[in-house]
Amino acid sequence: MSPFVSGVGIGLAIAAPVGPIGVLCIRRALASGVRSAFATGLGAALADACYGAVAAFGLTAVSSLLLAWQAVLAGGGALVLLVLGVRTAIAEPASGPAPGGAGSLARQFGETFLLTLSNPATILSFLAVFASLGAVGSGAGEAATMVLGVFVGSALWWLTLSVVVARLRARVTRPVMRWINRIAGCTLVAFGLVAMVAALRAG
Repeated sequence: MSPFVSGVGIGLAIAAPVGPIGVLCIRRALASGVRSAFATGLGAALADACYGAVAAFGLTAVSSLLLAWQAVLAGGGALVLLVLGVRTAIAEPASGPAPGGAGSLARQFGETFLLTLSNPATILSFLAVFASLGAVGSGAGEAATMVLGVFVGSALWWLTLSVVVARLRARVTRPVMRWINRIAGCTLVAFGLVAMVAALRAG
């Protein structure tokens, strides 16, 4: 199996489990459409690729530094999740499609990029998978190809999820969207609280 195809599989496997980013992506697909949801997922895909690069290129100094600051980064991510959760829970559904301008998309991309980076333990997952494939410390070309595959695989998952969920927008009424906001917001708060407890224990 080529390094690129292996990377695509790894990216899909890392992105697919439903977590806070998945909740955000689904909610934004329903509220604002494909562009907003995909921008949200693309931030996570880039962060996955960054951590994949740290593992694939054997950058032990970088991974050690990030893991040493894991509690601080996780605590910051938990606070962001709590804020996003509260904002989502109290948000009123828009009367029409959200504008989704470049500034809004960039903010949504940046939020999930930083949220995903706030979990340096992801590096350990990549190290384990890459080591099993013999990719850790391999040639620069092979490592770069696999990291590109990770990004493409993760982005492909988020694009698929965004398109599938956005197709349901027309069937979602304002009262239903209000409940979706509340459920998504409470779920994000729950993720944030769990992350905060884990950060405090790690610290």
